[in-house]
Order: sequence, then structure tokens, then C-alpha cells
Amino acid sequence: MSEAVADIGLIGLAVMGQNLILNMNDKGFTVCAYNRTTSKVDDFLANEAKGTNVVGAHSVDELISKLKKPRRIILLVKAGPAVDAFIDQLAPKLEKGDIIIDGGNSHYPDSIRRCKALEEKGLLFVGSGVSGGEEGARNGPSLMPGGSAAAWPHIKEIFQKTAAQAYDEPCCDWVGETGSGHYVKMVHNGIEYGDMQLIAEAYDILKRGLGLSEDEIAAIFDKWNKGVLDSFLIDITANILKFKDEDGVAMVNKILDSAGQKGTGKWTAVAALDAGMPVTLIGEAVFARCLSSIKGERERASKVLSGPQKEPFRGDKQQFIDDLEQALYASKLISYTQGFLLMRETAKEMNWNLNYGAIARMWRGGCIIKSVFLNDISNAYKNTKVESLLFDDFFNKAIHTAQPGWRRVIAQAVLWGVPTPAFSTALAFFDGYRSEIVPANIIQAQRDYFGAHTFKVLPGKENDKLKPGVDIHINWTGRGGNVSASTYNA
Repeated sequence: MSEAVADIGLIGLAVMGQNLILNMNDKGFTVCAYNRTTSKVDDFLANEAKGTNVVGAHSVDELISKLKKPRRIILLVKAGPAVDAFIDQLAPKLEKGDIIIDGGNSHYPDSIRRCKALEEKGLLFVGSGVSGGEEGARNGPSLMPGGSAAAWPHIKEIFQKTAAQAYDEPCCDWVGETGSGHYVKMVHNGIEYGDMQLIAEAYDILKRGLGLSEDEIAAIFDKWNKGVLDSFLIDITANILKFKDEDGVAMVNKILDSAGQKGTGKWTAVAALDAGMPVTLIGEAVFARCLSSIKGERERASKVLSGPQKEPFRGDKQQFIDDLEQALYASKLISYTQGFLLMRETAKEMNWNLNYGAIARMWRGGCIIKSVFLNDISNAYKNTKVESLLFDDFFNKAIHTAQPGWRRVIAQAVLWGVPTPAFSTALAFFDGYRSEIVPANIIQAQRDYFGAHTFKVLPGKENDKLKPGVDIHINWTGRGGNVSASTYNA
């Protein structure tokens, strides 16, 4: 029997796993590394982990024997069946109170299922979002653990020391129950899709609209990165725009304009539809990638579909660039507002007790969407039990300041024929959200007219005879009956 020397075990020695092990080792924790292909363990110990305190295991039994109790094991394997296979292998060999941590990009319903199944066996489960890529794993990721609350005291020190540090605080805190850790990571990835699409649209407006070069646009992004848009994505986009191929041409101009996706943004959009929440910007960001992928069809369409005649910009160019900065800021605020509204709705449905201020703090460093903006969101949730970010004084003022320039940019883009799906849907949400009355009364009347689906009337004395709050059906044509349709879920 091996001596229990390791504080935590990690299964999966791809680049993320290796980097996370080295990071935990740097923070003073002894890690036991295991991989199904055991030669990878030996290679890792002989090379990247040489001279460290990392120990290896050549079987699941050996891994378990080297772990201090309660045993803590992180799985960093491909999401899906591989996670279940390792859990099935580990669970019978573990003891009550031992902890299995899934650090992969698992879909949150799987984490809900795994948490329930393991707790029934007396084991503890944590589904943790891990963001930041290879660099984050090595130097400090954003970690979003949720699941069995009893596990948190046993992993808190390791997770918070391993995580990125921002504003002298760890980018890691307990998220909540069952699958909430992976749910929050999913929303993070959806917001990431939105941020990337907004930046791409800003680039397109500057390039196709104003006719600026990549170097000129990079300079603008560098300037923005010193203000309210200070963020990882703005920073790397400026660097991308400056990068030249060997022939001196900007590398970005040689990249095929067909974007890939792994599905996590789509998960967020589907979750929003399931919850009935208007997370429109992330949805548009996903659809924009889908549109980009039909490259051949777009090429054919470009030859038969014409847009407006391009006219040179005659306004104040610097003012327009400043407007664009505000449009990007305001649209980003809408995206985060929608993301937090979605988390709020799902938390109610799942009976999760989410700490929204802590979630914003977890994203301030180590992850793809890290920005100074998130500190303001953290403060909004710290200072008040704010229902929506748009009700917070700081963001309410910010969006009203940005509004004139935001509208001017979208109007000009429409006149140019430059598509702005994310900018435009953000403004449409803002205008809908601030409207006391929207035209859904017409939709309800239409539904009742053709399908007898019923409607309710507005409260008020003038409508008392129609009984506000009661479902009503009207015989609109005089030919129909008075029987309403049953309500059912298709």
C-alpha cells in the first residue's frame, strides 16, 4: 500500500491538466497525477514536472492510495461519457466524504445528475467551471465550483490559492448547489461569444465603414483598453491587428471569415429559450457564427444582392470613433445584464442560492472575459440587491450617457449596409426593456382570433366589465364559437 502523501489527485494529462498540476504544485500542494495512458504519467514526471513535488500513479487504485483523506480527485477529461466512465471506476473504491471534482466543460444537467447520484452513495461531487485556457491553468484560472456544499471547506484553500488573484481577492468562490458551477461557466462562455461578436462588429465598422487600416484600428483598440473597455479581449484584438505575415500583410486579412464554435454559446442560447428569458445578444452572437460558416452561399449572394451605395463619411471622424466606444460599452452592459437575468431566473427554478457579486469577482481575472467592467458589476451586487444591472445607479447613468452615440453608430452602420446584429439587438432589448407598453397585445389578439388562445385585459376601472386577471376569449368574427383552446405545452 502506497503512503498517502498527496493533497489532491488529477486525472487527465492533456495540456490543461499538466498546467493545473504545476500551478497547484507552485502553490505548495502535493499533487498525484494519473492518466489512462500511463506512459504519459512517466513522460510528465520526467519532463515538465521534473524537480517538483508532483507524484505519479499508474492505476486508479494507486492514485487513491496516495491521497490524504478526504480524498480529492479532479477529472480533466473530455466532457461526456469519459467523465461518467471515470466516476464509475472511482466511486466503488472511494469512502464516504471523498470528493470527485469535474473540471471539464460539462453541460450543467450532467453535473446535476452526477451530484445527485454520488451524494446517494455518500460521496461528494463538485462541478467546477475552469476558464483561462492553457495560460490560466498554469498561472491562475478563474474557478467556478458548485455541487455538494460539504466539499467546499475541503477544497477551498487549494482552489482559492490556485486561482487567479484580482484586486487582492481570489477569482474563485463557492457558486452554489448541484450543477450551478458548470451553469455559471456556461453563461460565462455565452457572454464571451457576445463580447467577441461586439468587438468583431466594431472592427467591421472601422474597416468597412470608415475605411481604416488594421494598424489604425489597433491604435484605437489600444486607446480603448485604457478606459472603460479595458479587458483581455480588447487587448488581444489590438495585438492580433498589429501582427504581420512575412510579406508585411496583416495576418488577420488572410484568415478565412468562417468562425468555429464548440457549442457552449449555443447551450446558453438554448437555456435562455427554455427559461423564457430574452438573452438576445448571445443568441445573435451564435447566429452570426452560423452565418459566417455558410461562406460559399454568402459569396454567391454577394454577386446578386446589392446594398446601399457607399458614400464617404462626412461627419466628425473622432466623434464617431468615440461614439463607437460608447456603443460597445453600452452593448456589453446589455449582454451582461441579460446573462445575469438568465442566472437569476434559473436560480429560482433550480432553487440555487447564487451569489452574483461573487460570480462577477470570479471573472475579474484569469478568464477570457476578464475586464475592469466586472469590478463595477461586483460593486453593483455588493451595494444593493439589484434586480437588474440597469437599475444600479452606476450602470443606469453609464447607459444613458452612452445612448446618443450608441444610436448614431447603429444608424450609420445601417446606412452603410454594415451588419451589426449584436449592437442592434442590444439596443432593441434596451428599448423594449424600458417600454411600459409593448405591442404584445396585438399578438395576444391574433392568437385568440385564429386559435381561441384567450387573453387578459389591462387592470383599471374602465376594464372592470371584462374582468382583469381572468382569461377571456372573444368571438372576433361572429362566426366562431365561445369555447377557448386548452392550454398545453407542445
